[in-house]
Amino acid sequence: MSSQALPAMTDEHALALKQRPVVVKLGGSVVRSAELPAWLDAIAASPLPIVVVPGGGALADEVRAAQARLGFGDGAAHRMALLAMDQLAWAVAGLRAGFEVGDTEEALRASLVHGRVAVWAPYGLVADRSDIPQSWTVTSDSLALWLGRRLGAACCYVIKSIRRHAKFGAMQLARDGVVDEAFPALVKDAGFPVFLLGRGDQRAFAAWLSDMSRPPCGATID
Repeated sequence: MSSQALPAMTDEHALALKQRPVVVKLGGSVVRSAELPAWLDAIAASPLPIVVVPGGGALADEVRAAQARLGFGDGAAHRMALLAMDQLAWAVAGLRAGFEVGDTEEALRASLVHGRVAVWAPYGLVADRSDIPQSWTVTSDSLALWLGRRLGAACCYVIKSIRRHAKFGAMQLARDGVVDEAFPALVKDAGFPVFLLGRGDQRAFAAWLSDMSRPPCGATID
C-alpha cells in the first residue's frame, strides 16, 4: 500500500461526499495526549458532517488489567470496554461546543442534521448484538468501520499516536497491535476508503476537511 497522492475529485464527486458523514476514530492514546485539542479544533471547524468514535483509552486498558487479575469472561469485558468508550465519548463531547453524544443511529443522524459533531457512545447499539464478537478481537477500531457502513460514510480516518509512514497494510497494522484482529477484514468490506493519520497530521487533516476537492490526506489503509 502506498500513500502516494490521489487525484483531486471533481466538484460533483466532492458534493456527493459532503452529504455523507466522515467517521473519525480517535485512538485512546490520542484522547489523553497533548495533541487532542488540535484534532478537536480541526473537527469543530469542519463544514462536513462528522461522527467521532473515541477509543476506550486508559479506561479500556483498566478493563484488560482487571480481567487478567479477576478472571471474568470476555462477554463481561466486552461490555465494560463499550462502557469505557461511552465515558470517553462524554469526555470528548464535553470539550467543545457543538459536540453531541449519540447512542443510536437515529441520534447520530439527528446531530448531523442540526449541524453538530456527533460523538458515538456505542454501548446501547452494540452490547446485545450477536453478530459482533464479544472478545478483544473487535475493539473501537473495527467498531468505527462497522458504524461507518451503517451510516453510509464517505470515508473513515483512523487517528493514532504514531508516526505515519509511507506504507500501511491492514494486516501489518493488526500484527503490530496498532489495530485489532478484526480490522483487516472489515477494511476490505468497508465500501469506503480508510485512512491513517498520526502525530503532527492535524494541519493537513484540517485543510482536507475544509476542502474535499483536495486529494485525501493520510496513508490509505488496505
